[in-house]
Amino acid sequence: MIERDKHLLEVFEHLLRMKNECSCNIFSECGLTDMTVKQITYLKVIDEQGDVTFSSLAEITKNSKPTITEMINKFVRMECVYREPCPDDGRILYIRLTEKGKKIATAEQAALRRVIERMLNSLDEHEMDLLIEILQKVR
Repeated sequence: MIERDKHLLEVFEHLLRMKNECSCNIFSECGLTDMTVKQITYLKVIDEQGDVTFSSLAEITKNSKPTITEMINKFVRMECVYREPCPDDGRILYIRLTEKGKKIATAEQAALRRVIERMLNSLDEHEMDLLIEILQKVR
């Protein structure tokens, strides 16, 4: 049993390394190699929220407005976000993702898709069906 556990651990470590490699490739494609997990999380929040303002982002992330302003300024310099005035009230600024920002925000999903693509290229149809069936049993 210990040998099986060890082998399963090795297999999952390999899968995680593949996913991390795919994520790193995506960040490299964006010209970024030093994004923090926290920064990626903020970009995901902006992506998910749609019309997000500085105040709403501060509330969602439980940060102060000055902290959010500093972070957004950094993201603007990194060309990940831009500010867009509200058409109804010019005092309100929305935080929008650039294409680069969207690519980073969705990098984890894209990395998983790349891992799945590698699986599809390695397994035949029956093996993929079997893998899906087995993984669905895991809770």
